[in-house]
Amino acid sequence: MTTAPIISKVWSFCTTLRDDGVGYGDYLEQLTYLIFLKMADEYSKPPYNRNVGIPEQYSWASLKSKRGAELEVLYVELLRALGVQKGMLGQIFTKAQNKIQDPAKLYRLIDMVDSTQWVMMGADVKGDIYEGLLEKNAEDTKSGAGQYFTPRALIRAMVECMRPEPGKTIADPACGTGGFFLAAYDFLTSPDNFKLDKAQKTFLKHETFYGNEIVANTRRMCLMNMFLHNIGEIDGDSMVSPNDALVAASPKSFDYVLANPPFGKKSSMSFTNEEGEQETDDLTYNRQDFWATTSNKQLNFVQHIRSMLKTTGKAAVVVPDNVLFEGGAGEIIRKKLLENTNLHTILRLPTGIFYAHGVKANVLFFDNEPASPKPWTKEVWYYDYRTNIHHTLKKKPLRFEDLAEFVKCYNPQNRHKRKATWDAEKSPEGRWRKFTYEELIARDKTSLDVFWLKDKSLTDLDNLPEPDELAEEIIENLEAGLNSFREVLIGLRRS
Repeated sequence: MTTAPIISKVWSFCTTLRDDGVGYGDYLEQLTYLIFLKMADEYSKPPYNRNVGIPEQYSWASLKSKRGAELEVLYVELLRALGVQKGMLGQIFTKAQNKIQDPAKLYRLIDMVDSTQWVMMGADVKGDIYEGLLEKNAEDTKSGAGQYFTPRALIRAMVECMRPEPGKTIADPACGTGGFFLAAYDFLTSPDNFKLDKAQKTFLKHETFYGNEIVANTRRMCLMNMFLHNIGEIDGDSMVSPNDALVAASPKSFDYVLANPPFGKKSSMSFTNEEGEQETDDLTYNRQDFWATTSNKQLNFVQHIRSMLKTTGKAAVVVPDNVLFEGGAGEIIRKKLLENTNLHTILRLPTGIFYAHGVKANVLFFDNEPASPKPWTKEVWYYDYRTNIHHTLKKKPLRFEDLAEFVKCYNPQNRHKRKATWDAEKSPEGRWRKFTYEELIARDKTSLDVFWLKDKSLTDLDNLPEPDELAEEIIENLEAGLNSFREVLIGLRRS
């Protein structure tokens, strides 16, 4: 089945609504509600004959029968009523609101959704349409949706390195729109990797994935994204919790954790003081199972992710640079990570690949291990994909092919047979080298912020990137600097 006509139809309508001030995010939200209602209607008919729990007065047929003000009234009432239902239904419609003020346009959108048989459509087709919308939404920088969207090329490379196996559980404590789940699902269902039997397919659909997402709209999109990719059931329970993952230890432990926790160092909570002014207060999570107490959100996520793993569990997590060098709690956590887990690989990422500007990030790959008097990490392999690398979101976005060499060096099939591409004499430009536990522990504050390649732009003026790339990089660095100053200012105001 060709997706092009449906995609172009979906897009053209989005453009119409943008003229009314309805952004991608709001459009995507309304589309989510309507596709879900239409699919529920399709499931209620033969050969499925399933009752999804939508009351008769809010059925697809009753929605289609209304026009004008009557349609608007029914739609608003329907969104409110379905938001208090149990299971996936209630989760999809939590805090749902109508953002389309023109009833004629709402009717046209209903008509467009109605013209397609969604249940019959292949999961990959439905998924492609929805993923495309999510990416467009992330590109809309004003909406801030980009912070919940990890570049799919990076996610795929992380999954290729982890090589999740059938019958194992996969968690993401800050799952955004579900990118890691879908990439893992694609990996597990690819005939090149596994031939799944019936029991494995059932486990994959119902018991593999667990996540947390505290932003209601992002969680809704995640649930819909998974559902359209054939993960979970329309009348089943939600696999994505609305709770803050950091508040308490996970009730379950998992085989794999893949995550890109939200950027922004501080966890804070807004409240109104006695004078009626808004204030924010740093949140520190006092968890007995944490190695150190800190208000740094990323350091808390690293500790939490380690606590979620089974003794044999493996993790791959995106973290900003401060996690690698920050003193105090950061130093304690790095030492404990090197001692209690096998932190075997660090991928250093370039700027210009995330929708949140100016972010300098890395991927930490570590395996949990049972308690031992000796440190589990013997050596850490680094892949520097930052020095002399230039990416921009528009002109030169990150592609999976860009990370293919890293995946090859990582050697997922046999991680214990790795070969360095760096050599002081023969290959000083090599991006892949290892450092021993002793070398790292001897560094100031046990800093894992390691570089060895020369920045060519500092010495070779002929090797400068294109002017527009350079301008974008300067803007990124200025924005990153401004964000740091804002954090300092907030800190000064509180003290």
